[in-house]
Amino acid sequence: MLAEKPGDLIASEIIQNLNDPCAIEDPSWIKPGMSAWDHWWSGEVKMDMPTIKRYIDLASQMGWPYMLIDWQWYGTFNKPEADITKTASQLDMSEILRYAKEKNVRCWVWLYNTDVNSNNNFEAAFPVYEKWGIAGVKIDFMDRDDQEMVNWYHDIIKAAARHHLMVDFHGAYKPDGIIRTYPNMITREGVMGEEYSKFSHKVTPRHNVTLPFTRMLAGQMDYTPGGFLNVTPKDFKQQTPTQVMNTRCAELSKFVIYESPFTVFCEDPEHVTGQPGADFLRLVPTVWDDIKVLEGYPGEYIALAKRSGNDWFIGAMTNESKRTLTVQLDFLSAGNYEMEIWQDAKDAGEQPAHLTKINKKIKAGEKIRIDMKEGGGYVARLRAL
Repeated sequence: MLAEKPGDLIASEIIQNLNDPCAIEDPSWIKPGMSAWDHWWSGEVKMDMPTIKRYIDLASQMGWPYMLIDWQWYGTFNKPEADITKTASQLDMSEILRYAKEKNVRCWVWLYNTDVNSNNNFEAAFPVYEKWGIAGVKIDFMDRDDQEMVNWYHDIIKAAARHHLMVDFHGAYKPDGIIRTYPNMITREGVMGEEYSKFSHKVTPRHNVTLPFTRMLAGQMDYTPGGFLNVTPKDFKQQTPTQVMNTRCAELSKFVIYESPFTVFCEDPEHVTGQPGADFLRLVPTVWDDIKVLEGYPGEYIALAKRSGNDWFIGAMTNESKRTLTVQLDFLSAGNYEMEIWQDAKDAGEQPAHLTKINKKIKAGEKIRIDMKEGGGYVARLRAL
């Protein structure tokens, strides 16, 4: 990949385009979208019916299509006796799926990779999941990229496609563009994402503004954004529930900047409901029709615009330094626009959860000012009038 500016690399689709065209005859069943995620990141796993229903409720209230049921839903895992076609004794999968359908939500399920190949392997399990109405599978802890494992990925993706299942690989090697051939391989991890805030000090504002220029160039990344317990780096502690060392607006900007058609939201419902910025998460898409990188440099800052239908979204994020950018809206078609803005509050440098929301009218081609506090960010939606 070659470009005159680092930001130009982000808009490149060369890795996907080096893959074969779509091999799925009718891919219309593959639906991107946002997903709630049960309690692994924000408060440890509580694999019980009330917890699962809480997260289904969150997805329903936010208008998200999915809820991801994570590890231990089938009880024993990574052992020969693990059975990925049966639910743990404390769960009732038929009731979970009935409740989710009532709430207009579909479920994903987590699988340990060794269990996928043992007693009830994927050839037996995937038809069961299709019958249940499961939307997709998250398969975890492969942690290898030798030829045998790469071939295994391909076998899984193809088998999942035969049974109308999407796939999210965790503990995965970086993507290689196969999403063009098999778009049901909708995202994968292979990134030091938000989860690492639980047990490290590594997910810094500088790390977050480096990812768009490094890992994200390879393709989709399941970073699992959404931490609403925002603190300054000096106040950050490894704890449960997990904190994140950037502002609320920087957290919102990850949903625009980071690429993942299946975006898994990490936070506990109690930390999100009624909180500033939650309204943005009801309307931000997970797939895009166009992208314009406005400004940025690895490890320093990033500002880009993405189009979904007729709406444009702007996302910007800075490292540990506060920053002001002047951006020209020359990517817009001629006309007047309503601009809905979520920006760092004046005290967000000390109180990172604080933001200010404003609405204003602008014209295509105008310049706007983006002010970001330390570890800060900015998001906006622009709609033609």
